[in-house]
Amino acid sequence: MRIESRQTHCLWALLLCMFFQPVCGRKKAEAPRDTFPDGTAIPAWFKDTTRVDISQLGRQYCLTDFGIRRESGGLCTEALQALIDRAANEGGGTIVIPPGVFCSGALFFRQGTHLHLQRGALLKGSTNIIDYPLMQTRIEGQTCMYFPALVNADSINGFTISGEGTIDGSGEPFWKAFWMRRKWNPSCTNKDEQRPRLLYISNCRNVRIEGVTLQNSPFWTSHYYRSENVKIMGVRISSPRGAPSTDAIDIDACRNVWITGCDISVDDDAVALKGGKGPWADDPAKMPENGANENVLVEDSHFGFCHSCLTCGSESIHNRNILMRRIRVGGAATLLWLKMRTDTPQLYEYITVEDIQGNAGNFLLARPWSQFANLEGRTTPPMSYADHITMRNITLRCNTFFNVGKQDDQYRLSHFTFENLDLEAKNPDFNPDYIDGVSLEKVRVNGTPIPSVRR
Repeated sequence: MRIESRQTHCLWALLLCMFFQPVCGRKKAEAPRDTFPDGTAIPAWFKDTTRVDISQLGRQYCLTDFGIRRESGGLCTEALQALIDRAANEGGGTIVIPPGVFCSGALFFRQGTHLHLQRGALLKGSTNIIDYPLMQTRIEGQTCMYFPALVNADSINGFTISGEGTIDGSGEPFWKAFWMRRKWNPSCTNKDEQRPRLLYISNCRNVRIEGVTLQNSPFWTSHYYRSENVKIMGVRISSPRGAPSTDAIDIDACRNVWITGCDISVDDDAVALKGGKGPWADDPAKMPENGANENVLVEDSHFGFCHSCLTCGSESIHNRNILMRRIRVGGAATLLWLKMRTDTPQLYEYITVEDIQGNAGNFLLARPWSQFANLEGRTTPPMSYADHITMRNITLRCNTFFNVGKQDDQYRLSHFTFENLDLEAKNPDFNPDYIDGVSLEKVRVNGTPIPSVRR
């Protein structure tokens, strides 16, 4: 049975109406461009909005049909994992979570299996770290022994999570423990306080995450590593203020990622591009597990409070063809953040941010990032580059327009384009000398046009 959602249809209708409104005083919206920032065509895959139909995914394994009941305070991890394994062994199918609260530790999906959460369904994570068995995984730009997520999928072709239900990480005890540890030891890292993620997808192809709510993750909310053709559609992702490192979407060495129709408010980055860190992070002979992000499209979404709408770093080596457009921003600390890590060679190229409305602390932030930096014996820091960065058709209220630092011995900024901007900024300063090759056209700050620059 194909489950339709009036709520989902209303969300999409609202988003369509929202993003066809004029931006920056134009009389009507421009037709969407069909190219990535480097001029290559956006494939048809990025325009296919066909929804998940679980009736086409094999047998449906509803939890209550197999004796898995809602338990007050109890875990059903073993029973859930056994049902996933059974579905895989019987040729595949969809694990269906019906209305009610089902508590679990780490779950591992297998080839041919999917997850569907009906309206009113709540998959709730255990608050005990021992329910997330220590294993080899990917976290903070490194492959190491750490804890898996609540929901895990590895080496699957054609994995989906769908429905109108919720996956909740029960994050509050983990957040409190982190802040207590940080109070005791201000130098503790994110990994020092043991916390699971909510969703981890690795080495997968043809992934669809659609319609669900992801909330209250103890650590990163959703993490995609070495995966290709990932669609994240109509997903709501949230964590409250004071929930540390709860990035909404972390993209780590992936290709072809489409994020559309989403609503995000988290106490860290909304969309963060990762891929590796360290002084030799870009050397495939030494660090074969690292990689680039390529062809990422983020569009038609709402970002509430967050550290940054789009962040390159802090564990990132190469990002190319990144396009973020038609986003309504409400309370982000930064619109575009280029973290220039002092111990890692980085290349951020062909990144475009366009058709944006709202408010943020920084319009553009590009400065050295040295938190927990380690040159590992290297005598000089590796060079990094940000090249062909475009920001256009944006109306934004912000504290700072151009929060950019110049540090030629560590990184170079080149070929930046600012076009058709209407900004209100408490700090309107702009210094084109910080960039090698800059273009300003139709830029107004606090109602005053900035003279056009082309050099």
